[in-house]
Amino acid sequence: MEDKNNSFWKGIKDGIPICLGYISVSFAFGIFSVGSGLSVLETVLISMTNVTSAGQLAAVPIIAGGGSLFELAMTQFFINLRYSLMSVLLSQKLGSTVRVIDRFLIAFVNTDEVFAVASGKDGNLGRKYLYGLILTPYLGWSMGTLVGAVAGNILPEIIVSALGIAIYGMFIAIIIPPAKKSLPTALCILFAVALSCAFKYIPILNVVPNGFVIIICAVAASVLFALVAPVPDEKEVAENE
Repeated sequence: MEDKNNSFWKGIKDGIPICLGYISVSFAFGIFSVGSGLSVLETVLISMTNVTSAGQLAAVPIIAGGGSLFELAMTQFFINLRYSLMSVLLSQKLGSTVRVIDRFLIAFVNTDEVFAVASGKDGNLGRKYLYGLILTPYLGWSMGTLVGAVAGNILPEIIVSALGIAIYGMFIAIIIPPAKKSLPTALCILFAVALSCAFKYIPILNVVPNGFVIIICAVAASVLFALVAPVPDEKEVAENE
């Protein structure tokens, strides 16, 4: 008899809250992408083949500005590197029903929120549950993008511009909570912001393409604060207590 807590419909149920959250975020992305000059079809295809808010937001200006494929690839590599680490961790919870092909498909939609829900489940996870868990977020992400892209073509420009700010609000909402809890995290964010502003306004630096600016800021800030203020190991924390 199938375990009800590890069934396809249980996965669907657990994925619905993620789906609803993705609709609003992807709606903002759809408006942002169309406003940057991409077509509705191009915008929807980006969401259906990527499923990464930060990566997609960084990619649109590069694509719209005619950036190189190398620049685009490197930007995506650094921004989305965390997904590889999350997939490795999630693989430790996969049950015997999960085949190799299933791992590839599940990893494709292993977003931050999907990983959080899956890793919080007790015991091993079956193939049916994981497919249910990723299905609703994927549909929400794709449909939200489609609606946003279409809306970007028919709504007045002033409304489109206002709604386009939502995607930036999402990122502010992501960084503020950890910044409030950790001074090194807040300083790391401020350093990345200051470095980004330098590339924007200093004449010698403002010729660097946007994609490489993202890479430089992200890597420089991460490396600097990994050296200056490394995250303490769990064993060290336990010993100090």
